Amino acid sequence: MSLVPLVLLPGLLCDAALWSAQTRYFADEREVIIPDLTGHDSIPDLATHVLEIAPQRFALVGLSMGGYIAQEIMRRQPERVDRLALLDTSALADTPQAIRRRRGLVAQSRVGTFRGVTPRLLKDLVHPSHQTGPVAETVMAMAVRIGRDAFARQQNAIIKRIDGRPYLGDIRVPTLILFGADDRITPIEIAEELHSLIPASTLQIIPDTGHLPPLEAPDAVNAALAAWLGDGAR
Repeated sequence: MSLVPLVLLPGLLCDAALWSAQTRYFADEREVIIPDLTGHDSIPDLATHVLEIAPQRFALVGLSMGGYIAQEIMRRQPERVDRLALLDTSALADTPQAIRRRRGLVAQSRVGTFRGVTPRLLKDLVHPSHQTGPVAETVMAMAVRIGRDAFARQQNAIIKRIDGRPYLGDIRVPTLILFGADDRITPIEIAEELHSLIPASTLQIIPDTGHLPPLEAPDAVNAALAAWLGDGAR
């Protein structure tokens, strides 16, 4: 019996490198698919793209922006999702203040050379222990690869997202909610809200980790995902 394929959805300014440790860990035993999320400027269109390239049935993991897309997939074609994992994401729509900030970042990105994630922005993304070294270098390199035009499309998609909380109670598949304990972008209160609203959910918090656990704590994330997938001890 073949194992269910695994679809991993990156966050804003992230690409497949976000999931490099998970790909290495799981790809020997199951198909791992990481869609390109740079080509559309709305969450529904991004969800359509994922559904077009995904297998008929799959396990779905989404981090941050990827989590917004995962929720849209659950609203649209839940029968195709075997189980769901939401990492450092939210069901809330953007506040007016957040929208202004995003639009300001897009405007700034149009000036000069696009750097994507600066050291100042990195402080919001990862735990202080990862603000220099390989994790920081990976984060900044991903952002440069994504580029300014895709950054603008992704920000526009995030700005336009809906409040998904009324739909979370319809999620019936086993759902893992996994957050970094020190996430400054989506704090633990957001994780707790998701857990309270999704019936078949479990909550796991990873210590000394910020907004990007797959990079910051790959072993802990791999273990959590393996347990969620039912792979047992490895």
